[in-house]
Amino acid sequence: MASNPALFQSPTLTEALDLLAAIPGARPLSGGASLVAMMNAGLVEPAALVSLTRIPELRGIRVTADGGVIIGAATRHNEIAADPRLCGTAAVLPHAAAQIAGMAVRNMGTIGGAIAHADPGLDFPPALAAAGAVVELASAAARRRVPIREFFVDWYATVLTPGEIVIAVHLPKPKPGVGLYLKHARVSGDFAIVSVAVSLARDGEAHVAVGGCGPVPLASAEADGIVSSDLSASALAHAGDLLTALANPVDDVRATADYRRLLIPRMLARALNDCMAASRSVA
Repeated sequence: MASNPALFQSPTLTEALDLLAAIPGARPLSGGASLVAMMNAGLVEPAALVSLTRIPELRGIRVTADGGVIIGAATRHNEIAADPRLCGTAAVLPHAAAQIAGMAVRNMGTIGGAIAHADPGLDFPPALAAAGAVVELASAAARRRVPIREFFVDWYATVLTPGEIVIAVHLPKPKPGVGLYLKHARVSGDFAIVSVAVSLARDGEAHVAVGGCGPVPLASAEADGIVSSDLSASALAHAGDLLTALANPVDDVRATADYRRLLIPRMLARALNDCMAASRSVA
């Protein structure tokens, strides 16, 4: 594959998808925060790059007629962090976006690229899982939608097929309540050692996801059910144990696997206590 890949600027989504289908080994390029770093490190060598930055369909945030929210895949992190429509239970997303790396990366990186590369230490995957997001994918042949909890399948792997790209993220109508993203990292802006994303509605519905502790965000319908019905210390400890049992973390330069497992129930309890405090402050 070419070390200096050709760059194609596509003004329309159809043209971009046709190029990706026609050029074996071509990769889409939007903000480039993840892909360019991987190229510089020699981890990937695309045959060509197809730029998505000039495609209006992939940019921006809009509210649907039923109150749901659609975020275009080329929408940048700083736009998500600042959008007031991502409120209530959907606030977990801007809360996570505001903690991504530094300002330069947030001004450049896009949500589509962040989830397509499926790095388990990134901030958006668990936040989207807690928000109940659905990912819209497109290729030259078809479009489809996949729940975020089914989108990630293994270390740095997703359900994306060759020539297919993320074009949007769909969120259900935000409910009154709070969304919170708690991240433990060595320094501000670093990859998460462990992160916990929580969406807690006033009606009691709750969704929790843990990042940094396996190839995909950790989520459990049973843990969600516990948190939805009982926020006592013993119940939160049980929910934390369920999520810890799903963990498959690694030892790396940031932390050991055992340390990550130790953090999960403690961070879950802290995140939910912070959510309850936030709920009382806005009641």
